[in-house]
Amino acid sequence: MAVFQGVWEVVKDIFLNSGYAYFFTDGGWKNLIMILLSFLFLYLGIKKGFEPLLMIPIAFGMLLANLPGANLAVQYHDLQGFIELVAHNRVLDEETGKWIAATPGLMDFLYFGVKAGIYPPLIFLGIGAMTDFTSLIARPSSFILGAAAQLGIFAAYVIAIGMGSGLTGVLNNLFPNLPIDLSFTPQEAGSIAIIGGADGPTAIFTTSKLAPHMLGTVAVAAYSYMALVPLIQPPIMRALTTKKERSVVMGGLRPVSKTEKILFPIMVTVFVALLLPDAAALVGMLMLGNLLKESGQTERIAKAAQNELMNIVTILLGISVGATTSAKTFLNLKTLLVVVLGLVAFAFGTAGGVLFGKLMYIITKGKINPLIGSAGVSAVPMAARVSQKVGQEENPSNFLLMHAMGPNVSGVIGSAVAAGILLTLLG
Repeated sequence: MAVFQGVWEVVKDIFLNSGYAYFFTDGGWKNLIMILLSFLFLYLGIKKGFEPLLMIPIAFGMLLANLPGANLAVQYHDLQGFIELVAHNRVLDEETGKWIAATPGLMDFLYFGVKAGIYPPLIFLGIGAMTDFTSLIARPSSFILGAAAQLGIFAAYVIAIGMGSGLTGVLNNLFPNLPIDLSFTPQEAGSIAIIGGADGPTAIFTTSKLAPHMLGTVAVAAYSYMALVPLIQPPIMRALTTKKERSVVMGGLRPVSKTEKILFPIMVTVFVALLLPDAAALVGMLMLGNLLKESGQTERIAKAAQNELMNIVTILLGISVGATTSAKTFLNLKTLLVVVLGLVAFAFGTAGGVLFGKLMYIITKGKINPLIGSAGVSAVPMAARVSQKVGQEENPSNFLLMHAMGPNVSGVIGSAVAAGILLTLLG
């Protein structure tokens, strides 16, 4: 009998010291919900193909962050917090304002690459090496459409500030005994607004500087909406254009010389970096990658940027961002509001591009199809393909893909510039 009692005590001790026991504590249900949510995102990435290259690492990082006792959740928000964690084994508890003992884990070190602004620019280096700016160079007016699509960012910023404060007032009047704060600081509103650029690395880069505690929420929202471009954009495009406008067949693009392709990344870097130094890291790496591709002299490292470097950094970026989505920071009403406002930002961005496309349709007397304006968001090349698809539904002989790629790659530059503006004003 004593033997069985001893075995039982050992089994009980193992269980009580395991992560399973945590699920039976007061806050354990939150971690369980987050684990189930990570399963959902894994399903969307694997089965549905929703931005799988980053959705799967982010979802798995979310899973790891919410396994009790694994010490795989990111425990700090700023570089000073990283120093305190590594040097003094402590973190600041935001609820109590007191320092508590903590041991740095794997994700704390990997996340340093996000917080220090290393991973997103390296992603842009790879994107630049894979991007062909020929359509944009051939029709510089595409810059206007790419810029117009960024209007959604600034519209969403204003809406986030107003809606957050308004909802807080309403809910506190309805539930006076349950204080609710859904208001956003200017920095938080800027992080939400950047979702409208439909550029995951830019959203991560901006949020890591302005509101790092929202990083996981913003990243998940940004990549979710990027994956849903074929569902979100077409209704907006059809609502804002007529059948005649959607049927416009655009003329061919002019040939672009090799010299133009080489000078373009150099001149864009100089112009943007001098105008908005905060955008220099993203735009500079994007244009360096493109120059490596177009120069004709660096094929080997251009391919490395497109493949090995891009793949490695994507894994590190995704899993470390996912590890910021602990139950404590993710499960709240603000998260739901961020997701809703992210959709508003994306919808306004699409609408802004289409409306400016209509303006160009009028100015050019029907030579520009307004549908290409929707590609001004930075979801490359999916947004351009959506323009092509909607255009062909009205006119099967219409081929808008190459024309839409101009605004689409312009949107990549535009989102980085918008991020630079937000960082300059709010950082």
